[in-house]
Amino acid sequence: MRALQYRRVGAPPELVTVPDPEPGPGQVLLRVAAAGVCHSDIAVMAMSADELPWPLPFTLGHEGAGTVAALGSGVTGLDVGDTVAVYGPQGCGRCAKCAQGKENYCLRATELAIYPPGLGADGAIAEYMLVDSARHLVPMDGLDPVTAVPLTDAGLTPYHAVKRSLPKLVPGSSAVVIGTGGLGHVAVQLLRALTPARVIALDVSPEKLALAARVGAHETVTSDADAAKRVREITGGLGAEAVFDFVGAPATTATAGACAAVEADVTIVGLAGGTLPVGIGALPYDVVVTAPYWGSRGELLEVLDLARAGAVEVHVETYPLDEAHRAYERLHAGKVTGRAVILPNG
Repeated sequence: MRALQYRRVGAPPELVTVPDPEPGPGQVLLRVAAAGVCHSDIAVMAMSADELPWPLPFTLGHEGAGTVAALGSGVTGLDVGDTVAVYGPQGCGRCAKCAQGKENYCLRATELAIYPPGLGADGAIAEYMLVDSARHLVPMDGLDPVTAVPLTDAGLTPYHAVKRSLPKLVPGSSAVVIGTGGLGHVAVQLLRALTPARVIALDVSPEKLALAARVGAHETVTSDADAAKRVREITGGLGAEAVFDFVGAPATTATAGACAAVEADVTIVGLAGGTLPVGIGALPYDVVVTAPYWGSRGELLEVLDLARAGAVEVHVETYPLDEAHRAYERLHAGKVTGRAVILPNG
């Protein structure tokens, strides 16, 4: 089969031919219908050999959906032909966090060298994908794999972040979304669906701000040196009760802190190396700063339910497997509006 692999540190991904995988005991083989492309992949490919935590090569793609092609011995609850989405942040399945469905926070994943598909283990940008356990598969139940596959990360990650701040997003409150690309434009929709808060979207791209407005942002602001001042003006000088930074660069984390109200949540999701100092005088009183990772298996079910209800929809650009490299080039250049999706068998 053909697969897009990261094979050499610092080199672009390569489309290669590899042996067709066969499911062993407990495993499931998927014929991949769709695979999402994420900024996390670019961050991984920018790491030096010393920084990279996983052995090479591996197939890219940590957002995956497809149909069950074959079942290993002992697998129950699935049939060949079922359409499923892959839960990406896979853990040991036995520790205290995994027992709660929080495999994104598995306590033993590093110790046991358990890697998510597309982030160390072979992922979904291939004609077929091997999944180690049926518990990592979620029924699509009528959702289109092409438009729904980004929900496994670009939907799940902002949902996990937004859900934690729901108690603060009461009537009269405000929420700021910094970066309205793949994850951010979904966050805008989640905030509109789940809260009565005023949603203020920040981005450097007029196209992405236009997308944010189309999917429900009440206000759009150019993300520049005056962005926090503009947010303060919109909020009557108080700032926002929740700020979600989907860029995570030094400039945007500084803006996030400057937008925060007293007792606000500041959630840094993006991977661009920014940090935010915490201490008396550094931020308004009682501001909570967090850096979450992905989401739980239960939360993925909830995100897919929201999609079925029409509350959230990902704007996608599709590419055949032969043009997967172009999707990464466009993403790196900031030209993807929404989420890029590869169709390995399309």
